[in-house]
This record gives sequence, structure tokens and C-alpha cells, in this order.
Amino acid sequence: MIKEFFDKIRPHVEEGGKFHAFRSLFDGFETFALVPNTTSRTGVAIHDAIDSKRIMSFVVIALIPALLVGMYNIGYQNYTLAGVEAGFFEMFAYGLVVMLPKIVVSYVVGLGIEFVVAQWKNEEIQEGYLVSGMLIPMIVPVATPLWMLGVAVAFSVIFAKEIFGGTGMNIFNPALVARAFLFFAWPTWMSGDKVWVSTSSVMGLGCNLPDSFTCATPLGDAASGIASTVSPMEMVCGLMPGSIGETSVVAIAIGAAILLLTRIASWKTMGGVFLGGVLTALLFDAVCSPENMVAHLGLNHLWLGGFCFGAVFMATDPVTGCRTEKGKYIYGFLIGALAITIRVLNPGYPEGMMLAILFMNMFAPLIDYCFVQRNINKRAKRVAKR
Repeated sequence: MIKEFFDKIRPHVEEGGKFHAFRSLFDGFETFALVPNTTSRTGVAIHDAIDSKRIMSFVVIALIPALLVGMYNIGYQNYTLAGVEAGFFEMFAYGLVVMLPKIVVSYVVGLGIEFVVAQWKNEEIQEGYLVSGMLIPMIVPVATPLWMLGVAVAFSVIFAKEIFGGTGMNIFNPALVARAFLFFAWPTWMSGDKVWVSTSSVMGLGCNLPDSFTCATPLGDAASGIASTVSPMEMVCGLMPGSIGETSVVAIAIGAAILLLTRIASWKTMGGVFLGGVLTALLFDAVCSPENMVAHLGLNHLWLGGFCFGAVFMATDPVTGCRTEKGKYIYGFLIGALAITIRVLNPGYPEGMMLAILFMNMFAPLIDYCFVQRNINKRAKRVAKR
């Protein structure tokens, strides 16, 4: 039935059809609903069961646990900090109503730009933004205004993706570029005590909450020299202030398991990030003065901020990360080490993970080049000896 529906519309959107201007839009919806049956006709090609649409779908599925916990945490933080009692479903419904407009704005703006560019270039619409569109709302503070989010999405899609040629050609992770744009354009909304602001009276929910209160993240408190009241269990479960999808280590671990079992993400990159973070955190804990509270967070660095989320969903991006197997170890290790270094040595950037990944995105091609060139030289020497 679905195939017959698209077959009826196809003649009208093909070359010479009445609605040819919407060809890319039609192709995008068709390939989303149905598996394309076209294959390569010339040249040598290897086909398997995984294509870009399936890869993106698996990543979105892996993000769902962190998204659901993030929604609950929105309600939990607002009700708990306001001292108002509420049940599980009331808290979750509150978070759903707060989060849903952010997801809608992200996809409408991002996909809208992708549709226009694809039609203008007479190309197919790529599936890459399916993941970015979900990541961006999950890595911004809950109080980020929708118009700010829309501007950041537009900037990211245009200047971090389409200007380089689209999906698979971008140098920097588009989701992190959107966050970086927000951070440098409106820093007070991305750090300090405005990271978590009450959003009371949303569509009739939370009507007993006060109109406004603010709350900084545990990392922000530590950077300001304030001891955090968040327990280790709350850090792991995700019941603490922070960006919507980054707080729950348990939910992120479920997503990591999905990505690893389906072989979408590389355990080498992921493991390298955690190894670099652990060693660097222990080093600073041993050598820094007691006044620097961030330096003495120790292994708590792994549960705070976006460290776990970045290691699982950002650093493992196959487009902007290393592609050589040995290069993935180096790439991941440097991301983890750099993230902790930024947190400890620069209180103005208490998060650290965003800048670390963007910085290493620049050096991923160089790392790959070094390993590829090393293999070429070794083979050349082997041939010369023969």
C-alpha cells in the first residue's frame, strides 16, 4: 500500500512533472518509508546490509534511553528544587512538554534547510541530519529559548555541513558546532546558574511551581569553588542539573551497548576517550593544589557534564573522527585527556568535552595521514628489500 502510494505520486515529481520542484522532498520521504532497491551498475562495489539510513536509525534508537531519562529529569529537577511533590508520570509529562518543542524546532529548521539545498543542487536528501537533529536538543541547557536553538541549528547546518558538501564531507561535528555557536554567542545561557532555569506553568503543568529559580550544574559549582550536594548515585543515574541528554550514565551506557553490538561505533575510540580521561583526572588529582576543586573530582569527571555522552555519541562519529584502526586509539585518548585538562586549567570552560572533540576533529585527518603514510613506507621498504 505504501509503495503504491509513492508510485502514484512519482510521475508528478519527476523531470517535466507538475511538481518537479518537490522532487528532493518526495525522494526523502520515499527513502525514509521504503528500502531503496537501486544498486550500483558499473565498477566494483561491495554491498552489505548496512547503509547510511540504517546507521542513522540505530544511532537514534541508541539515543532514546538518554532522551527519556532526560525528560524525566527535567520534571524531577523542577519539582524537587521547588519543593513540590509529584508522581513519576507527572514529572515525565512535564519534561516531555518542555522537550518536544525543542526537537520539533531542531528538525523543522535543519531538515528544511537540507531540503532546500538538496533541491537547489539537484541531489538526494541525505539521512545525516536524523542524528544531528536529535543530538542538538539533547546537548543544550533546558532553558535555551527556541529562537536561539533555531538560529544555532541553521548556523550549524549551513556553515558546518552544507558549505563543506553535505553529509559525509563535514570536518566538524554539526551538533557540537551548534552548541559552540550558542556558547560563544550567548555564554550566560550556556554556563553559570542559568544552565537550569525553572520553566513553570508549561501548558498547565507545574502550576504550583514558582515563576523562576536558577541552578548551576555540579561542574559549574566546582569551577566556582562550591562543593556539590549531588551524590555519586545521583550522578550515575542522571538526577542532577545538566544538559537534557547528558546526565544519566546508565542510559548512555545502554546506548553505548546498542552502538557496539550493532558495530555502528568503534570501541577503540570510545575506550580511548575513557582511558585518556581517567589517567588525566588521576594525574591532576595527584599534583594540583587543594584549592582547585575541579582538579580533585577524580573519577567523578566521568559522570559529570557531557563526558560520557561525548565519548559515546560524539567522539565516535565516523565522519569527523579517525578512520584508521590505530588512529582511533590516539584520537580517543587525546579527546579524553584534553577534556579534563580544559576543565581543570580553565574555569571559564567547566564542561571541556565540546572543545576537546571539536579541536580533535581538526587533527583527525592528520592522525590518519600519519598512520597511512607509515604503512606505505613500511611496505615500500619491504619491497625494496626483496
